Amino acid sequence: MNPFVLIVRIVCTLAAWAIASWASAAPDDILVRTPEIVITRADWEAELLRIPSEQRVAFVTSPQRVQLMLNNLLVNRTLAERARAKGVDKEPVTERRLLLEDERLLSALMVERIDIEAGLEFDRMSERNLARARELYLVNQAKYMIPERVDVTHILFESTKRGKEAAMAAAADARAKILSGADFGALALASSDDPSAKTNKGRLNGVPRGQTDPAFEKAAFALKNPGDVSEPVLSRFGYHVIRLENRSPAQPRAFSEVQSQILEEMRQKHVSDAREAIIGGIRGDSRIQVSQEAVDALVVKVDFPPLPTLPKADPPARKSK
Repeated sequence: MNPFVLIVRIVCTLAAWAIASWASAAPDDILVRTPEIVITRADWEAELLRIPSEQRVAFVTSPQRVQLMLNNLLVNRTLAERARAKGVDKEPVTERRLLLEDERLLSALMVERIDIEAGLEFDRMSERNLARARELYLVNQAKYMIPERVDVTHILFESTKRGKEAAMAAAADARAKILSGADFGALALASSDDPSAKTNKGRLNGVPRGQTDPAFEKAAFALKNPGDVSEPVLSRFGYHVIRLENRSPAQPRAFSEVQSQILEEMRQKHVSDAREAIIGGIRGDSRIQVSQEAVDALVVKVDFPPLPTLPKADPPARKSK
């Protein structure tokens, strides 16, 4: 099974289990009570919705996070109740700010609704989506290639441990021994400063581009034939001697391997396009009327005094011969 699909199924299973456990309790169950406030199960569930959906399972399965969230609810609700008691919520500026906060929340919820509906719309077109995914796979096969990889064996001589000159000399000596017939793996086991050499004898299999030190990568991929040995190569770790064992050319992945990835990319684009179409329609509505004079008045104009002009320095005196 595709690892991506397996992970998604595990997360969905955990989420379903968590949701079932939430539903087993009544929303009016009291979780915390003080002389000033009450926090119910419904409050907890509403607060939990502020957490990104992919992180909620981690929250509901952690006693520490549950306690922290309840503590935050306790403090926020108590302070808010005290603010109401002092009439802070009735002050004109506060009323306006509360209205704006309501609008921000409703706006975010509307975006979520747009995304959900667009996602469901995409899911209903499964046959069309699969056909389109095949087209994208054929057109963009380079995107779905297994990259070129090399199997190499290397010996590292750390410059920080030995000193740069000594490390380079040790690398040159090791290369000479290898070219004279010494066993590369045995030499790596005996002299390499790479701790992993104790178990792999310096062997690194399936090394792709972009995952090792740039100098090491450049030297490893520059080797042409199995058995070729590099000159001493300086990386940020020290000097290496590298032997090419095998080269695997780039090759396309089968459509079945990348199908779920392509469909997910298509779904995300469909949702994003639907969201941007609605938001762009609001911004580009021809009925919008702007009072430019009032908008310009929002900008605070500050006149800074001009910087003083520095006196020109006299040219240096020319020395007489």
